[in-house]
Parts: sequence; C-alpha cells; structure tokens
Amino acid sequence: MDDRFLSLPIRAKNVLGYGIAVGSNKGFKTTPKEVAPKISYRKGALSKRTAFVRSIVKEVSGLAPYERRVIELIRNAGEKRAKKLAKKRLGTHLRARKKVEEMNKVIAESRRH
Repeated sequence: MDDRFLSLPIRAKNVLGYGIAVGSNKGFKTTPKEVAPKISYRKGALSKRTAFVRSIVKEVSGLAPYERRVIELIRNAGEKRAKKLAKKRLGTHLRARKKVEEMNKVIAESRRH
C-alpha cells in the first residue's frame, strides 16, 4: 500500500463540497436544506389531549374486572401470579409487565389517600 494515502486528511461527512469537478466531494457547493421531521415519526406518541381524555374515562369508569383481580393477586398471592393473569388477558409479556406496574401505582395511590 502506498504511504501517500495514509497522509490524506479525513473529512467529516457534513462538510460542504469544494466546488470542483473531480474527487469525493465533487460538484456545486450547496447548503443542506433543513427539513422538518416527518409526522409519521411521532406515531404512537401520546398527545396531551388523549392522555387527559383517557384519565377522565379511567376515573369515571373505574377498573376493569381483570384489573381488580390483578390488584387482588398483587396484594395476596404476589406479583408473579398477577403477571401470569395479566399475560393471559393481555397477550404479551411486556404488556403484562406494564399493566402490573400500573396496578402497583394504583395500589400505592390508594394507600396515600
């Protein structure tokens, strides 16, 4: 391998071109266009309004029967049994973990009041 390649400066990717016709940075010098982030990137993110509406609905309607049972299992049989029930009802391990965590928060909230 030639030694002359080892001494070439390494350039950052975001640096603008030199404005010459040859080389790795050939072409007309331009400034990168600032593009707004795609709206599709925030898919699944909870808006303030949706969070508020959900909290009101939860407050009015209360807990689902399986959620009450999960709370009962957390208090009496332990968290493992509660996670098992939640997984059976919700379908995935991650959803079950989140639900049991949510029910633990409900229990803690009820102890405070």
